[in-house]
Amino acid sequence: MRRKPLLAAAVAAALTVAVALAGTNAAFADTFFGDTFDDGDANGWTRTGGSWSVVTDGSPAYRQASTGANAKAQAGDLAWSDYTVRARVKPTAFATSARSAGITARSTSMSSYYALVLTGGGAAQLQRVANGTITVLGSAAVGVTTGTWYDLALRVTGSTLAGSVNGAQVVQATDATFGSGRIGLVTSYASASFDNVVVETPAPGPDPSGTTPPTTPPDPGNCRVAGAPTGFASVNAWGRSTTTGGAGGATIAVDTAAELLGAIARPEPLTICVSGTITLPAGMYDVASHKSIVGVGATAGITGGGFTIGLPVSAVTTPPADAVQNVIIQNLSFRNASDDSINVQMFSHHVWIDHNDLAQGYDGLIDVKRGSSYVTVSWNHTHHHTKNMLLGHDDNNGAQDTGRLKVSYHHNWFDATPQRNPRVRFGEPVHVYNNYYFYNTDTGVACQNNAGCVVEGNYFENVEEPVTNTYAGPAGRCVARNNVFAGESGAPDCSGTVQEPSTYYAYTLDDPNAVKAIVTAGAGAGRIVQ
Repeated sequence: MRRKPLLAAAVAAALTVAVALAGTNAAFADTFFGDTFDDGDANGWTRTGGSWSVVTDGSPAYRQASTGANAKAQAGDLAWSDYTVRARVKPTAFATSARSAGITARSTSMSSYYALVLTGGGAAQLQRVANGTITVLGSAAVGVTTGTWYDLALRVTGSTLAGSVNGAQVVQATDATFGSGRIGLVTSYASASFDNVVVETPAPGPDPSGTTPPTTPPDPGNCRVAGAPTGFASVNAWGRSTTTGGAGGATIAVDTAAELLGAIARPEPLTICVSGTITLPAGMYDVASHKSIVGVGATAGITGGGFTIGLPVSAVTTPPADAVQNVIIQNLSFRNASDDSINVQMFSHHVWIDHNDLAQGYDGLIDVKRGSSYVTVSWNHTHHHTKNMLLGHDDNNGAQDTGRLKVSYHHNWFDATPQRNPRVRFGEPVHVYNNYYFYNTDTGVACQNNAGCVVEGNYFENVEEPVTNTYAGPAGRCVARNNVFAGESGAPDCSGTVQEPSTYYAYTLDDPNAVKAIVTAGAGAGRIVQ
């Protein structure tokens, strides 16, 4: 994704949102530039030195392959002043232990900037580079292994500089040499891959901020799953009649990481009631079958790590008997995940992800892949994030995915999430209905690689490319009907025929003209009665 030139109405709307957030001391940053290189090019980047190209490194990434010189790529505007630049960086070779790879901020030229780099000797360094002369402003031992992805973030606010590695601040300094400038990627006699470059305005702090830990064990009270799923999670298939989560099992309350991780791994049916914000160590944590993970009230959330619903990745093409199934995640806020916030994989089925608030993750917010099916994603509010929801992870995974990836997305609020709303491969039918799309600067629904999508009854507001089956890679098929295209939204780009969702389940559409009001009033955490 690269942020495209903004439409006039979208700019006005975005500025209105930014002003409103500033007036309430909101904890969110506003993303104003990003590039995931998913479009296969690096247009907009200026380069010097090295050998730069877009390659596939798990997903499309920007690689500098030479270890024979200093190499730099820069993008953005010389007027940018206070911001945070983030990127995934994977060093692949260092000529010596003193050589480095990383990111830059306030670049006034190719030889003058601030940098946060990883060295071959295992350090993170905060550098000032002035006319090619390097001054190390701060250094910390972090351990650096070639072939490993690291999440780097460099924040420049006034004269304060701070660098983070994998979500933890490790270096800080004060320096006023450069007051504004572009962002960049840099290697010094090293090779590296770069991905997920994002530039954000400063934010006052994390959100949710958490609550004071209770002095007594939390009381689950009337914690329970609210309602029942509609869409594919309700379909009788693969040996299950519908999705019930932990129904029939015990209800337990958790408010620490140890309690939560222990509960989600237990084999029996459980309703797990989450109180307050639980900080998980970085990583993805497996959720066993027959679980309901439910937030208590409006303040429950998960930060730092994410959930995987599914067996470990393998090349099998037939759903195994022990595939993870029957999981509900409801009424939780997810922030600052070190990888995905929620990942559904390896033929998992009957999963309902409902009434959650998800933002500021590292990779996907809700990804469904590797043959998983009979999933409903409903009434979620996603925002302040670039790579939103992926359905089908790779163009070459047809052996696992063809005939599967049956997912319903309804009544979600895709709030200024630039892309993957969702991006779909192989799945059919994928049913996208009664969602509210606001200011999605790249795409709304992208239906690719022989996927079949029915997109109906949605409200698109200031969305440049609301629905497409020709976004990138092999084409898919899509049917777009009864949608509203408001503001300066583009027109749908759809062709082909698709299986009808009504052959699997009954549903009733809300009036698409009322969807904006319905969804903004009801989507997200803290919006349901337990």
